[in-house]
Amino acid sequence: MNKFVGLTRKFSSSSSLNAIKTVTVVGGGLMGSGIAQVAAQAGQNVTIVDIKPELLDKAQKSIHNNLTRVGKKMYKDDSAKIENFVKESYNRIQVSTKIEDAVKADLIIEAIVEKLDVKQELFNKLDQLAPEHTILATNTSSISINEIGAGIKRKDRYGGLHFFNPVPVMRLLEVIKGDHISEATYQTMMEWGKSVGKTCITCKDTPGFVVNRLLGPYSAEAIRLYERGDATASDIDTAMKLGAGFPMGPLELADFTGLDNKKYILEIMHQKTGLTVFQPIALLNRLVEEGKVGKKSGEGFYKYKS
Repeated sequence: MNKFVGLTRKFSSSSSLNAIKTVTVVGGGLMGSGIAQVAAQAGQNVTIVDIKPELLDKAQKSIHNNLTRVGKKMYKDDSAKIENFVKESYNRIQVSTKIEDAVKADLIIEAIVEKLDVKQELFNKLDQLAPEHTILATNTSSISINEIGAGIKRKDRYGGLHFFNPVPVMRLLEVIKGDHISEATYQTMMEWGKSVGKTCITCKDTPGFVVNRLLGPYSAEAIRLYERGDATASDIDTAMKLGAGFPMGPLELADFTGLDNKKYILEIMHQKTGLTVFQPIALLNRLVEEGKVGKKSGEGFYKYKS
């Protein structure tokens, strides 16, 4: 694998004085690769950084397959246009195992493990290495962005960009305002979110932001309902899809996003809010301990074919 492998669609022009043209995504997992894909489709040059070469290989294959699906949806049976769309978009993406290779960007988005100390260490390093104009952003789903960025100097050029999985499909982007973000940075982040095709909402740095603050109790109660044997996983999911109009049931969604991630979010939310609805769930803890963390491991509340 080449250390830098070149992955485009027309860039949406922005009226912002600080329009984002180059993006670095730190983390080559599902979220990171999805963020990289939508940025590349919008015409931006992107570098994905991950310390694991195998994750970068997997990310590239996934992005190429996803771009092909997008191209077919956009251009139907026009094979020439499909091929051109995939080629141009794919060629805007590079990969690297070294963060030093990718800090010269207009925007750096962190999409790594949901652990405060690991994120803090990364942002402290990025703050030292990145050019002065670079905006730093975290994709955290539950940790306080003020705590993550506590050690950086460029607090005015730092905020939260919380995407949803799968990124190329989910239209929402939560733009999180830290205590010290400048208005120029906030507006630039909002404009960038729109440029990659997202509908942006704004939230203060509050536990769970908007979606997870509301989704957390719903998901937790669904797991407890299943844990008590009140209904099967399939019936719980069917009920919420057909009775409440949800595109996915709560247990399907938990499997898709990762039960380990769900467990960690509940822990953070319980720690920050003290609400009983976020208390630990024995079944969820057991599944995570057994390595049954959902679709990515082949089993969670459901079993999946590899």
